[in-house]
Amino acid sequence: MLSRRGFLGTAALVGVSTVSGRAQAATIPEAPIMDKATMQPPLHPTSGPDYRPVVTLNGWSLPWRMNGDWKEFHLVAEPVVREFADGMKVNLWGYNGQAPGPTIEAVEGDKVRIFVTNKLPEHTTVHWHGMILPNGMDGVGGLTQPHITPGKTFVYEFVLKKSGTFMYHPHSDEMVQMAMGMMGMFVVHPRDPSFRPVDRDFVFIMSTYLIDPGTYLPKVNEMTDFNMWTWNSRVFPGIDPLPIRLGDKVRVRIGNLTMTNHPIHAHGHDIRVSCTDGGWIPETAQWPETTIDVPVGAIRAFDMVADNPGDWAFHCHKSHHTMNAMGHDVRNLIGVSRKDLAKAVGKLAPDAMVMGETGMAMGEMEMPAPDNTLPMMTGSGQFGPIEMGGMFTVMKIREGLGRDDYSDPGPYKFPEGTVAHEVASVSVPPPSSAQTKPPMDSKRPMKGMKHNHTDGRKM
Repeated sequence: MLSRRGFLGTAALVGVSTVSGRAQAATIPEAPIMDKATMQPPLHPTSGPDYRPVVTLNGWSLPWRMNGDWKEFHLVAEPVVREFADGMKVNLWGYNGQAPGPTIEAVEGDKVRIFVTNKLPEHTTVHWHGMILPNGMDGVGGLTQPHITPGKTFVYEFVLKKSGTFMYHPHSDEMVQMAMGMMGMFVVHPRDPSFRPVDRDFVFIMSTYLIDPGTYLPKVNEMTDFNMWTWNSRVFPGIDPLPIRLGDKVRVRIGNLTMTNHPIHAHGHDIRVSCTDGGWIPETAQWPETTIDVPVGAIRAFDMVADNPGDWAFHCHKSHHTMNAMGHDVRNLIGVSRKDLAKAVGKLAPDAMVMGETGMAMGEMEMPAPDNTLPMMTGSGQFGPIEMGGMFTVMKIREGLGRDDYSDPGPYKFPEGTVAHEVASVSVPPPSSAQTKPPMDSKRPMKGMKHNHTDGRKM
């Protein structure tokens, strides 16, 4: 649950390392903490310009308070425990009780003051990725500011000069701290509420981890061989669905702080890239897609009209990114006799299970697994095993959802006659002779075909 712990009331004086005399004399707001891993309701503004707040998959937005004309937030960098899905918890570093940290929301033109307290065992900073701000607020340790040492609180002050979607993350021992989960999203809403309004606005950030089965700590010295591909440090089936009211105009904002690009694919709809971390794309320059590639260190936002009801898959289109705890050295045994292989393996490992003769589908199989890990493919739908993991969830588009209703509406009720089904037994004709002939020698010309012997082209 969210604990404000006096966030809007009294606040304690804390020793501050700061670049602002005004902030040094001010009280520091206490930091809210979140202990739930499910999507929290949108945090509507109580003052200032109105806007449609975002909702964060398996996350929340950080409350703020007004202090004069400054919006004040408080981030606490600290060790956290994050549950990737039921049955697997991981020791990470994050902010305010979670990794990734809470989404920060504000409005174009706002003056923001963000306190950062370090409860890590080493120094840190915060970089405000994609934002235009004074050099001394950029958060690069040693270059633009001193590092925030353990136990200290620093403050960042700047004016939000443009709206859009941004990120925050350390620029201090970055390889370790980002690999441990230290990151979050920063959404700046347009001051004019009539600028490209939407009915539902989702946001999440992508991160990857290498966590050996049976262990609880990521290996941080890794560049390519990850086995947990996460959205907001959750994997399917632990990733929230996106409940959407039929006919809603929807925006989805995606940040990427992994080591590779992710082609994000939405089923059943055309989508248009509407924003990057560099700014809004003019509407005349947007183009229709069904898959949007999100590069490393970037955000992509897309808009769509939810005009096709159903349970629509939404996922990264790199197949190994929709699996959990994947073994990269698994041999391809399709076509190999499992019976013969089992005899050979059984002599060496009597309890071993040999599989893969006909493929790797295993959605209905149950087998022992190490502690604190997840099946490679998991999740079930109303028709059986879904056989997915990692970066996969479902857009659940329904009639009649309330404006701020983000609860899971359950399985889609398919209209009669609209589900693919088995047909009655029919005789299948044998393959034609053209299909059964072996491929001809590519070096021999086909009978009756003439060649130009100077360049090999057909005449």
